[in-house]
Amino acid sequence: MVTRLDLRVVDRLPRGARPVVQVKYVDAGDLYLTWRWEHAPDDPRVMVLDRARVGPVLDDLTVALPSPLPSETVPEALDRALRHGAFADRDRENALSAALAAELIPHPLAAELTLLLDRGTRPHLRIQPSPSTAHVPWEALLVDHGTRMVDEVDVSALPPATVRYAPGRRVSAWRPGGPVACVLDPVVPGFPDDSALGSVLGPAPGAITDLVARLGDRLVPAPGVRRADITRDELVAVLGEAARLLYVGHVTTPEHSLDTRLHLSCGATSTGRAGLVRAHRPVTAADIVFGHRAGEPWPMPNRVALIACESGGETRFAEPLGLVAAAIHNGAEYVTATRWTLPTDAGLRRFAVGATETTTALPEAVVAVDHAHDQPDPIAELGAWQRSKAAAWQQHARIEDAPVFWAAFTTTRG
Repeated sequence: MVTRLDLRVVDRLPRGARPVVQVKYVDAGDLYLTWRWEHAPDDPRVMVLDRARVGPVLDDLTVALPSPLPSETVPEALDRALRHGAFADRDRENALSAALAAELIPHPLAAELTLLLDRGTRPHLRIQPSPSTAHVPWEALLVDHGTRMVDEVDVSALPPATVRYAPGRRVSAWRPGGPVACVLDPVVPGFPDDSALGSVLGPAPGAITDLVARLGDRLVPAPGVRRADITRDELVAVLGEAARLLYVGHVTTPEHSLDTRLHLSCGATSTGRAGLVRAHRPVTAADIVFGHRAGEPWPMPNRVALIACESGGETRFAEPLGLVAAAIHNGAEYVTATRWTLPTDAGLRRFAVGATETTTALPEAVVAVDHAHDQPDPIAELGAWQRSKAAAWQQHARIEDAPVFWAAFTTTRG
């Protein structure tokens, strides 16, 4: 246990080395926190955070987010979060983000980070959340007046050791400028555009059209928005040659994380572990890990972007083995996903106070993630975009700049 402040671990950092700290939260009645600097693995820290203090602020966060509460529909959740929620109001969001930082980042860890920052070194936090902290937007936490976590450190998600060191796991080589397996808002059989699994982008926004044009010949399969022929077989056929995957669409999570579902244009004749949903068979995380045909796991490129509702929501489960873990197991080094339900522009315009018929947020996020995944350090690039959005939010308080959008994204490094 940490009983006194001891900053000697910081002094052990080799000259010129990048300080990286692994931070893990564990639910066991109270909230247990451990952290370990990668340059000092023999000096771990452990603290216990009183659930009576941490629980209420985590409850406030849950109410602020657009993920449906028990017995709540998606429209009801969007109305609650976008019309009344703290993450859509600057002053209330600032107060909640500061409270989260105060309860979840203990003083000894903050002191170590501050000492490194005072020496002109930018640390990298790799955070493995517990189920109760799965929705915490670490990048957005206000650690000082006007200063957010992402302003001072690079933040990424840390997958469980059982995923990182799984037998047979491989990491695909990174090929800058290589082919991009691109799936943009695929048509889901049996679900019209205005249904639960309908269009997430609506009429192709200019930003998405420009993205497709910019990627050009790098796109595999042939580019297109709202295509009705992107099935699991067609996607698997190009993943092996791809440098990265960009998916924009729907993800749903039933009762356990391995059943987390990616929705492509797969009809009733598709092979896979999920049952039919109307005329559609979703792709599960288990299909990716083990193959939707026996013995044929999906090859995953070095970088994977899953821009969909709660695509990274597997950390809510005791066994976080969803789409992010599946991608890492099968070859991905970086996976960008979302922590909670991601409002579409249509939902934003319908429910958010101050939104107009031209208000937009999702296409910008897609472009930002796509750009980050083409850079040498996707974590730092995504953080730069999040800093720009945080600054715009503080200055203008527009709903399209609210953390309810940009703080949903996190990148897991395998």
